Amino acid sequence: MAFSTYLANALVNEVFGGVNWAPPATIYTGLSSTAPTATGGNITEPTIGTNGYARAAATNNTTNFPTTATNNKSNGAAITFPTSTGAWLASASLGYLVFYDAATGGNVLGYAALNNPQVVASSGATLSFAIGSLTITIN
Repeated sequence: MAFSTYLANALVNEVFGGVNWAPPATIYTGLSSTAPTATGGNITEPTIGTNGYARAAATNNTTNFPTTATNNKSNGAAITFPTSTGAWLASASLGYLVFYDAATGGNVLGYAALNNPQVVASSGATLSFAIGSLTITIN
């Protein structure tokens, strides 16, 4: 996962300078058909509220994001999107996850390309990422 400029600045200012930054109480995961940029641009997300699309919410705690002693952190609970009621983005290939601090709008925290892009072409589709399938690495 690549950190956004927003998150990188928040972390470096917290560690070097003591500028307090409060992590979000909830992490929201969205989808994009285009590759996001570090500044949070170039995101083509399905329209929230259309055909059942909403960002997947996960409370930001050690159950959903277990403590690590390495530079890797994985999801401790499944990240599941609502069941679709129709096509998302006119059946475009959704190849990127985008992590936000809000259910709509908000700041981009980071983003990652999916190994297997997904297409939601009709109603009844439920995208879900199993426990441990998403890994955040800091180098």
